[in-house]
Amino acid sequence: MANPRGVPDSAVPLADALHMLRLTGVLYCRADAGAPWGVDFPQLESHMSVPVVLSGRCVLEVAGQRHMLEAGSAALIPRGTPHVLASAEGVRAEPLFDLPFEQVGERFERMRIGGEGPRTQIAYAALCADDALTQRLAAELPTVIVVDGADDEEFGSFRSVLRLMAREAATDQLGGDTVLARLADVLVVQLLRRWLSGADAPATGWLAALSDPHVGRALSRMHADPAREWTLVALAREARMSRSTFVDRFTSLIGEPPMRYLAGWRLQQAHAELTRTDAPIGQVAGRVGYSSEAAFSRAFKRRHGTTPGEARRAMRVGNARQPAAGA
Repeated sequence: MANPRGVPDSAVPLADALHMLRLTGVLYCRADAGAPWGVDFPQLESHMSVPVVLSGRCVLEVAGQRHMLEAGSAALIPRGTPHVLASAEGVRAEPLFDLPFEQVGERFERMRIGGEGPRTQIAYAALCADDALTQRLAAELPTVIVVDGADDEEFGSFRSVLRLMAREAATDQLGGDTVLARLADVLVVQLLRRWLSGADAPATGWLAALSDPHVGRALSRMHADPAREWTLVALAREARMSRSTFVDRFTSLIGEPPMRYLAGWRLQQAHAELTRTDAPIGQVAGRVGYSSEAAFSRAFKRRHGTTPGEARRAMRVGNARQPAAGA
């Protein structure tokens, strides 16, 4: 769970957090849609959704918000909130899993939907975000982030990724689904970087703390090495601040003192590992700083309301009941 390379002194804490994001591709789709058309996407817990308009245009409706997406636009829906993509406002939307599709890879599908009107080509990715760091990041992001890279010279790399995605989507070259999957991962980081550099970036909270040159350093060390026997003195030293100043600054940004945050972070990270790996509970406990499995289990139950074993079993039952994409 720790970053094996550590966190170099020159690292920007926020950049390090983006580096440690863990996204697993669940579904990639290339859709060719003729107006009128509409697709209703269900709630996807612990997932990020990324629709990219490669050509044409469409309307994105999510949580009461409506956005017009032109060619060269992309959106990030960080918490898998239900949403609709449609050729125009008011068009009837079909549930995603009711639409016909062509399975062209283990996790890659193609769709041709709608009528004979103007066509829109979309690349769509659903990415699993079930590790602790990514979940914490997603919790502080807005419901949707929309970026139009068509005419912004400052973000040439963003437009380059969109052009590559459009090229791959327009051909049937060997390995095209793999290329699109990798590009979708890159696009998520670019969308996050672009939003974080804008005026809407938060002034307080976890993201603001990561952006702080002092508190952010201490947070990065906690995230990279949760098993270390951290003390307030050691964390303040990492932040290059006095202990009292560090505690005050940390608490004002995060909303809780450093050692309480560290305890919660360890248990959040443990929950994520328990529910996505088969590592023994004692091993997970050790990775997040507990020398005693019994002490870890007590702390875990206080935090999550369930034992580590129960949390793991509940996740497995939930995964077994969830339908496969496109089913």
